[in-house]
Amino acid sequence: MSTKRSVVQPAPPEAVAAALSALPDAPGVYLFSDASGRVVYVGKATRLKQRVRSYWQAKGEPGAHRMRDEIAAVTAIDWTVTDSPKEALVLEANLIRKHLPRFNIRLRDDRSYPYIRVTNDPYPRIERTRRIVRDGSRYFGPYASPGSVNTAMTAIRRLFVFRTCEIAITPGEQALQRPCLLFHLKRCQGPCLGNVAVDEYSAEIASLELFLSGRSSRAITALKERMVAASEREAFEDAARIRDTVLALETSFEAQRVPPAGRPDEDILGVARRGERTAVACFQIRDSALVGRDVHRMDARGADDAEILAAFAAQYYARAGEIPPSIATALPIDDPEVAEFLTSRRGSSVDFRLPKRGDRARLLRLAERNASEWLAKNEAEEDADRERAETALASLVAGLGLEQIPMRIECTDVSTIQGAFTVAALTVAVDGRLAPKEYRRFRVKGVLGQDDFAAHREVLTRRFARAAASGSRAGEAEAEAWALPDLLIIDGGQGQVAAAAAALAEAGVHIPLFGLAKQREELWPAGARTPILLSASDPGLRLLQRLRDEAHRFSIGYHRTLRSKAATVSRLDEIPGLGATRRKALLRRFGSAAGIAAASVEELAALPGIGPALAARIVATLAAE
Repeated sequence: MSTKRSVVQPAPPEAVAAALSALPDAPGVYLFSDASGRVVYVGKATRLKQRVRSYWQAKGEPGAHRMRDEIAAVTAIDWTVTDSPKEALVLEANLIRKHLPRFNIRLRDDRSYPYIRVTNDPYPRIERTRRIVRDGSRYFGPYASPGSVNTAMTAIRRLFVFRTCEIAITPGEQALQRPCLLFHLKRCQGPCLGNVAVDEYSAEIASLELFLSGRSSRAITALKERMVAASEREAFEDAARIRDTVLALETSFEAQRVPPAGRPDEDILGVARRGERTAVACFQIRDSALVGRDVHRMDARGADDAEILAAFAAQYYARAGEIPPSIATALPIDDPEVAEFLTSRRGSSVDFRLPKRGDRARLLRLAERNASEWLAKNEAEEDADRERAETALASLVAGLGLEQIPMRIECTDVSTIQGAFTVAALTVAVDGRLAPKEYRRFRVKGVLGQDDFAAHREVLTRRFARAAASGSRAGEAEAEAWALPDLLIIDGGQGQVAAAAAALAEAGVHIPLFGLAKQREELWPAGARTPILLSASDPGLRLLQRLRDEAHRFSIGYHRTLRSKAATVSRLDEIPGLGATRRKALLRRFGSAAGIAAASVEELAALPGIGPALAARIVATLAAE
């Protein structure tokens, strides 16, 4: 016979107690923060006062709620009142995505899931994106990984003909004199030439959208109608292309069919655990075909499967391009706000099913098995990656004669052309693996002309000054972001290393310093007359090469951005009456500042918001340069 223990939480700190007394009796979202100011938990409540106060009241068994067991870490409370519990659910999902609190159940990397976007233009473009803008465009996704979205993009490029350029095209007008390569490869209909009607292009996009939404049977029907119409007007080349698309879709659709035919569109969610890892597999059934089977990693400390399913449904469908009429799970999603939210987003009721036998139960078990196998594969890959990283770090200790394992390695690279727009990049490896979130970029300000050595010295002086400043402040996150490295690599040879050593000496910093020269991939220690040559297959050298190549890529990208921006600014930004919105419209229409300069007053004046007077000023200003 077991006895439940009732535990009383310790009294909250003064600031928390004051917040608890001020809580409103209304629906909303609350945020718990720790001593460093980080948000550690985000929750929603129908009644904020009742819900938030409950964390500091008596509770049952330890572990009854993951946040109650960690409540002593909370030093501040903030909240936002909403008009309804449904609005609180949406806000909660957005705040979890923004703050990534460690005690919440959340989709991993939810902020950066990729989508396919069909733009809201007369001649829509198809593109990848990681950002949803409410501008009338249609979005398909989110996809579980860049690989998934790349596969979808490859499929639609093979099956459909559409444009990818950013040129603004007005129906009935010719935007360009010469089309791009895609037109000659017959992968674009060439709307920039004015030789395809809006309705004809729209029909192609409509079929593409049906395919992306998983409704291949409807896409096949629409394509067959277009094939007949093309044959009747004797456009036999178009008819043959559409015929080939129909055959490819029919083959794919038959291979994906799920019995029985005529089942409603449905998502099947299967949860799997492997140690501390958790994943949810989402099977998407559309038009009786299994069209998607993505697996999503979850952070779910101390949560049970029912909580994970509710959190997944709230966060995933808040950003999904489409919500099906039916969702099948092994456990009930009891949160009424989730059901209300999904119904509101869909515009009609969403049916939650708990299949116990038959075809749905089989698919649910298959989804759970997919999630479990994905976790096993992910674990094996992480273990192999960890082993490679440990081997590389051990190799660096031995090869470079380091006194300790370099858990944080930084590399700097300078990019310039004839001394113009000189910039630098700093890339980071933590625990032997690249850490892109730690990368930094600098615009060199105090160096005139092309002086690589002085640029390195300036950048490192600023970098170590930031480390000293962040160390003197209370912000833990700031101090971590500028923590001193255990090993510093400079892209270059003896000269660059000498400049870097001078910057370290000025800052009073003592860390191992090496230059990695490209010619023979030799490593130059500070003050040495001969380099260290590691084997080309040495895992430590390979890690440094990857870090150096990342720094070069990052600095070149920043340099190009500044150069392109300056070219635009110098020619357009000083024209009176030409604001940011009109500049953007001009660049979308003509492609570049050179394209605008080549346009006539009449062409410019025809654009919305330009007019004859401003068009004349633009032509006069650009012609004078």
